[in-house]
Amino acid sequence: MSALPPRQKVIPCLWFDKQAEEAVNFYVSLLPDSRVDAVIRSPGDYPSGKQGDVLLVEFTLAGSRYSALNGGPHFTFNEAISLQVDCEDQAEVDRLSDALSAVPEAEQCGWVKDRYGLSWQIVPYAMNRLLSDPDEGVRKRVFGAMMEMKRLNVAELERAARG
Repeated sequence: MSALPPRQKVIPCLWFDKQAEEAVNFYVSLLPDSRVDAVIRSPGDYPSGKQGDVLLVEFTLAGSRYSALNGGPHFTFNEAISLQVDCEDQAEVDRLSDALSAVPEAEQCGWVKDRYGLSWQIVPYAMNRLLSDPDEGVRKRVFGAMMEMKRLNVAELERAARG
């Protein structure tokens, strides 16, 4: 493991039953500037494990710090929180959607849910650029097109922008 990255004031903590280390290893494999920073093992019995079990994994995902806690089955993810990935192009949208989506038929507007239940928004940078266009007609057409998509498609969004 490398030394901890520079301090970050707010660090999101993701709650898992017992799959924190597995999930983190999967996540860091998908994005550049990502790594496992520390694996902290339990010093003694705790509600969801025993001495030596992975308690907490500290990791960097695309340059931002996170932690993943094996807290037990008490809480699960829902769509009230998601991680949004700003994708460079359609190839990155497709690669990440393919890797993260555990139920492709449930995709909607670029949202996917991974095998651990965490929701992700896989968003091409072009979409935010198009939704920021000064022309209200462009914004409405792009938004309408996006609402009909499961996986976001840059070419279709740009076609909608042109009318």
